[in-house]
This record gives sequence, C-alpha cells and structure tokens, in this order.
Amino acid sequence: MATLICGSLAYDNIMTFQGRFRDHILPEQVHILNVSFLVPTMRREFGGCAGNIAYALNLLGGDARIMATLGAMDAQPYLDRFASLGLATDHVRIVPDAYCAQAMITTDLDNNQITAFHPGAMMQSHLNRADEAPGVRLAIVAPDGFEGMVQHTEKLAAAGIPFIFDPGQGLPLFTGEALRRAIELATYVAVNDYEAKLVCNKTGWTLDDIASRVDALIVTYGENGAHIHHSGIRETVPVVAAARVVDPTGCGDAFRGGLLYGIERGFDWATTGRLASLMGSLKIEHSGPQTYAPSRDEISERFEQAFGYRLP
Repeated sequence: MATLICGSLAYDNIMTFQGRFRDHILPEQVHILNVSFLVPTMRREFGGCAGNIAYALNLLGGDARIMATLGAMDAQPYLDRFASLGLATDHVRIVPDAYCAQAMITTDLDNNQITAFHPGAMMQSHLNRADEAPGVRLAIVAPDGFEGMVQHTEKLAAAGIPFIFDPGQGLPLFTGEALRRAIELATYVAVNDYEAKLVCNKTGWTLDDIASRVDALIVTYGENGAHIHHSGIRETVPVVAAARVVDPTGCGDAFRGGLLYGIERGFDWATTGRLASLMGSLKIEHSGPQTYAPSRDEISERFEQAFGYRLP
C-alpha cells in the first residue's frame, strides 16, 4: 500500500553546543536577549519532515511516496540521495530561482534545541495536489508551507484517503479555526506533549475532545514514551531504551515512519506504537535524521528484545 508523505524537504545544518542553554539565558533579561553560542562542530544532513519520515518508512519496507518541493538552486544532492535510496521523486516539485529549505539546529548537552529555519522552496508546497497521486491509500500531512498543509488536508479528505495530521513546527501558523478544521478532516492526529498543549489552547478543545474526532490521537512524551488515545481508551506506549543517546534530531519523524508502517499493515495500536517508539530510539543512537540504517531483520530483532514478541 503506497503512503503519501506530504511535508518539507530541507538540509539540516546541525551544530552542538558543549554547554547548557539554561546557563546562558537569563529569564529576567529575555527582553534584551543577545546570546552567542560557540559550536565547534557542524555537519550538513539531509532532513525535512517528508524526507525523514519517508526514510524511516522505507527502512521498514513501506512504499513511501514523497510530495514536497525543492529549490532548483541546490536540489541536486537531495535528488541524488533519493535515487540512491530507491525513493521515487514523481511528486517532488522543483521550484526555479529558489533554494531548498534550510534548518540551522543547535543542540546543547541536555538535548535542548534552538533552530532557525529558512523555508525557501517549501513556501510553494501548495503547487502540489495531494489528490493527484495515484495508488495512494494512506497519507501524512507533516510540517510544510502553511497553504500546502491546509490544501493537502482538504484534498485528501475529499478523496477519501485516510491521513495523519502532524502540524509540528507549523503550529504557530494555524489559527484555532484552521486547526479545528484540519483535525475534523483528519483520520489521525500526531503531536508531542508541548504541541498537544498548544493545540488545546488554540482550539479550546481538550485532548479527549480531539480524540473523539479522530480514529486515534498520538501524543509523544520524549523519554517518557507516548500515549495513543483511541476507541475511548488511552494506550500507554513505553519508551525503548537507546543503546546511546547521540542526537534527537529527527526522532519524531522516525516515530511517525513507524506509525505509518503499523497503520499500513493493520497492526493493533499497541504494536504500532511500540514499533514507532523503537524507530525513534534507533534514530537517537545516530547523528543526523537519516544516518541510522538497520536492516528490516535487525529492526525485528530489536523489537522482540524490547517487547518480548516479534513483529507480525
């Protein structure tokens, strides 16, 4: 079953600050904030929510179809990347006279992050039409250009294609009314705990209100696992202990790749959530959002070690 991954494609410039942000930001002085962090190392990685989610789903053996935009001025490295992974680019639009989206991510020793983001070609995501991708039976609307996110939710719902609404970093762009509309169109909603609070504040709905409007509401809590609200119950998803904690960048996207695979394959929510949790842990053991590369057999073995039963 083909899954459409609507979201951003970006280059992530990842830096590590060998200290803690909290030691250098004075809460009582934030109105005159002027802080510089020395970051002795930097690397450039392939990123963006669509790229990261598709990468995770592809590792699991899912059929990921990316719908996104790249800037013509620096698109070729990402196109070569997709070719090397065997990922189709039929729905990747190249925008002339634009750069690809770029994220500047600084992580401290507590895994807190400060990110600056240049949207570039991502702002033209509305030029794509989610209902024109043939053979798609499932989708996710992940952070992207605001107009594109809104349009994708409308088109997918009109086409009867079930989808996850994953507003993520795009949340500040949504009004309460726009959020309520997207949630009502969605089949599933996936957010982290901070985003869940923001969605509740903007919509005026509780988590129970949101859960009652979708087949499942997934809320992640980082090192404390996740909750999946479905069928009037709350499923607790345990975290999988990572062998080492290296870099959190892209963990949420890896988690979503696991979610999509579980939904594709018709797994129950307990198994789907556990697989998603494992994918996040596998990612955090490596630097960058697309550098972990376990085989499907290795994923199954780690799953059985963690939970005591094999993937279906």
